[in-house]
This record gives sequence, C-alpha cells and structure tokens, in this order.
Amino acid sequence: MTFNILAIGQNGRLSYEALLLVASLRQNDPGFAGKVFIAEPSGARWQGDTHIPAPHRKALESMGATILPFENKVFGQSYPYGNKIEALAALPDEPFLFLDTDTLILSPLSDIAFDFSRPSASMRREGTWPKIELYGPSYAEIWGSLYDRFGLDMGPTLDLSQPLDYWQRHLYFNAGWFFHQSPRAFGERFLAWALDIKTNPPEPLILQELDPWLDQVTLPLVIHAFGGGRPGPELAGLDTTATCHYRAIPLLYAKESDRAVAVLESLFQDKALRQIAKDHEPYRRLVLQRWGHKARALFDQNDLPAREQVIRNTLKREGYWLR
Repeated sequence: MTFNILAIGQNGRLSYEALLLVASLRQNDPGFAGKVFIAEPSGARWQGDTHIPAPHRKALESMGATILPFENKVFGQSYPYGNKIEALAALPDEPFLFLDTDTLILSPLSDIAFDFSRPSASMRREGTWPKIELYGPSYAEIWGSLYDRFGLDMGPTLDLSQPLDYWQRHLYFNAGWFFHQSPRAFGERFLAWALDIKTNPPEPLILQELDPWLDQVTLPLVIHAFGGGRPGPELAGLDTTATCHYRAIPLLYAKESDRAVAVLESLFQDKALRQIAKDHEPYRRLVLQRWGHKARALFDQNDLPAREQVIRNTLKREGYWLR
C-alpha cells in the first residue's frame, strides 16, 4: 500500500535533521512511492521566524519533499511536541507514517507490512511517565482514570506477562513514529483528547507532569480507540534495521548500530548537503571532523550502560554533547 510520510521541519535544528531524514530515505528506499511532507509550523503562538531556511527548503524540494505549512492554533512555542498533533490536519487524508525528524532510514520502508487500519507506535521507550508518588495513585489508577475519561476499556491493553503495578504492563509508546489510515480522524481525536487532558486532567493525574509527556500520554488512548495496539513482528524493522530514531547525533555515535553510523556518514558524501552541514556545529564537529568516532570509543557497544542518562553525562563530561 502506498502511504505518505510526515515529519516536522522549522528554522533551527529540525531543518537540518529533515535534510538527513529525506536524504536517507532517497538513498535507502529509492522506490518509495508515497509523498514526503515536511510540515512547517507558524502562527502567533511562536516567537521569531519558524520558516525553513531557503537553502534547506531548496535541498528538501530537490529530493522530492513537499513543504507543508500549517498554523499552530492550540500549541506552539509553549509545547513544540504538539506540532506532530496539529500537523496531521494539514495532510491529505491518506495512510500516513509519522516520523520524528531525528530519524534515519536504513533500509526500505516499502518492505514493511503496515496494516494502516490497526495503528501502532514505537516501543523504544523508558518508563518516563507517570512518576509514582509515595502514597499516591498507582499505575493502574492513573492509566485507568484516562481510559475511563474517554470511555475506553483498559483491560485489552494490558500486558499480563508483566508484574502488577509495573509500568510496562500498561500501553505506553514513544511518539517517535506512529501511523494510521486517516490523519484527519486520528489527528482530530489526538488533538481533542490531548487538550482535554492538559486543561482538565483526571484527579489521579494532579501530581503528574504533562510537559513534555502529553503526546505520549494521549497516544496510547488514541491508538487503542482506533483498534490498534503494540506493534507486531511485521513491524520489527522500525527502530532496528529499517529506521533509527537517534534523537541527537552524539547519542547516535554513542549507542546506535554500525549501520546507522555508516548511513549517517555516507550522506555527507553529497557536496550540497555537506556544504549546508558545515554551518551546524554537531555535523561539522562530530561527522565532518570525526569527533563522533572519539565519542563512540568511550562506550562498549556490547555492554552499554542500562540508563541513557549515564551515556548523556559521559558525553557532556568529555565535551561531545553538541545539539
């Protein structure tokens, strides 16, 4: 099935990341038949110019991407993660795959057997939300209040192989990728429910931080409401052999696969991309000046620290944390 790709691009880091995303798609899935939309936010809810710089825009369009302007009416500067929610309304109402812009394509997405009638999302996540307070509500009470709010049955979403009152028992995604057959229907519900949770959280959520987790709190509810759930084995290539959601170039060098590093560096063989990249310090230092290999040498790829914060702290201490 032909589907479209949606990512967010705007002035600053995201415009550079969009270039790598689209370039890696064209390199490693040249037969991709859908359209690539780079959604560009704007409006009064932003300070300063959000438009993708002209050289980046020209390069993106030369690779076949479509710049898709949309206006933030609900979120914006105060919650930029809301871009992925509001941008859905600007898409053609055709099957879509949303990808965070800090993603590389490593092998053909066209080979993945998506079922767009059964939405799903990335399981590459940690137990970031909710934070259980002493004498406070449990995971089941917190998540149960959300399912109750929207008239959903939480029971089918539970992973019964996980212990009671353990975060992985509950449906929780990273919003780095998700998909569905209708961006219009999915986006309308995503926006309405996120806004409801933000402005009128159920009582068990009173002590919980929703910034920056609001999108990831709402996403499991929306996916379940549309008949989806955890990704099956047919989607195993996402976050592994087909895509790499690296989040920051220092983290890519520190912990991602040799294939991801090779793809990243191969993209800079293109003279036009290399010329643009020289203006962005993480690319100039870590890729072009090969600091990334020094950063990678700090870690045993077969025995990485269990907590990502340890990796981040090491990179910062050694001077390689550039974003």
